[in-house]
Amino acid sequence: MKFPENSNSDIPMTNTKKKIVLLPGDGIGPEIMRAAVRVLKECAKEFGLEFEFAEFPFGGCAIDATGEPLPGETLAACRAADAILLGAVGGPKWDAVPLAKRPESGLLALRKTLQLYINLRPIDLRAPLYGLSPLKADRASGVHIDFVRELAGDIYFGEHRVGPDPSGERATDEAVYTTGEVERVAKYAFARAESRKGRLVSIDKSNVLTTSQLWRRTVTRMGADHPHVKLEHLYVDNAAMQLVLAPAQFDVILTSNMFGDILTDLGAALAGSIGLIPSMSCGPGPSVYEPIHGSAPTLAGKDVANPVGMILSAAMMLRESFGLKREAESIESAVDRIFASGIRTPDTVEPGTSKVGCVEFADRLCAEMASAARNR
Repeated sequence: MKFPENSNSDIPMTNTKKKIVLLPGDGIGPEIMRAAVRVLKECAKEFGLEFEFAEFPFGGCAIDATGEPLPGETLAACRAADAILLGAVGGPKWDAVPLAKRPESGLLALRKTLQLYINLRPIDLRAPLYGLSPLKADRASGVHIDFVRELAGDIYFGEHRVGPDPSGERATDEAVYTTGEVERVAKYAFARAESRKGRLVSIDKSNVLTTSQLWRRTVTRMGADHPHVKLEHLYVDNAAMQLVLAPAQFDVILTSNMFGDILTDLGAALAGSIGLIPSMSCGPGPSVYEPIHGSAPTLAGKDVANPVGMILSAAMMLRESFGLKREAESIESAVDRIFASGIRTPDTVEPGTSKVGCVEFADRLCAEMASAARNR
């Protein structure tokens, strides 16, 4: 089974052309995707790489075109890809569509079909942006957290029922986990912790939920096989508090699907903007890389979207799927230099900095990468 557990590998990509499927999606998705592709093409030019890009409809735009959020042609292309870049899906335009046919259902179907059961969300408070964090400066320093979120189970994939009740209606959402589902994501989290600082915090609500009791039992048992990892358990409410009070204490955090969805948005707020955070969803086949933010339809077409989460997702792809650590770092360090120079997207502006749009940010980033390559 293919896992990105060798994410710190220095083994370079072979000279074969890598097939990257692009799913721009809805809202600001197409804008941030164009920025990321520009950056990848600049990286390919500087390092002698070959990428083949192919774009397909997905989400709301696919519903408009085909009646389905995940058309068969799109799914077939994703299966055959070396990696997949996803922008964002959804918007109020499709709120009246039945739940099973909404844009978000296409995303769940893609994850299920490709067996994407691990979601990695790095929360890095970038030094040039410490001023954006709601944390005091001493708490913002040194925050580099890898969230490992289980992605294929929990309440998102359980049965959803609505029935009559004397007061009106009764709604039920079923949360389900099996031992095997917990084991496979915990295996990845332990490996991730071993490659970092050797600290793993598992998040649950085992004082209330039976799924969390299974989760804690399973992770505790597996901890005995990883003596070099310091394992701790936290209830989800305490974890939320600790993320605000002392986030630097965390290294790798292992969470269930719903808790991870919520806590990583909190982590994004600590970083200063949800527009900064990338993610990877992986399993035995091609991985999907996407920013954690939504489609922001009110911002679409105004050149005000922050493309950094999408660009950093592309950098994650280089590192995690293709083993291109140096190339990924060239993008990430260029982003930091652009921010440090005072160039900011609308959501990251501070006094004394210059606001630029999505297109200009990508222009400046590519110029910075080219300059660094000349001086390399």
